[in-house]
Amino acid sequence: MLTYAVILFAIAAVGGLMLASSVLRGELAPWPLSLLHAGLGAAGLLILGVAVLNGAASSLAIALIILVVAALGGFYLASLHLRKVVAPRGVVIVHASAAVVGFLLLASTVFKVL
Repeated sequence: MLTYAVILFAIAAVGGLMLASSVLRGELAPWPLSLLHAGLGAAGLLILGVAVLNGAASSLAIALIILVVAALGGFYLASLHLRKVVAPRGVVIVHASAAVVGFLLLASTVFKVL
């Protein structure tokens, strides 16, 4: 089941790269892509959250916490987007960095890389 979470987060990451490229050019990102990115991330969080509640490895709990922090940053970015404000680059970079760290921890645990 956790493999599905990794896949969802990986697809969300591709969308996130496209969103970030818009923002870093000083443009508003496409709203449908933002919604898809958020939906995929939320589905991944849900799967991961269920696994952690069912007693998964502690490294998965840490990945969940990091990804929840990334999601909170994503909510802030979405609130700016709703107000038609281009997000500050620093916030986008922090959001993306947290998501990448959480994803790598998740993937390395699921695929037993470390």
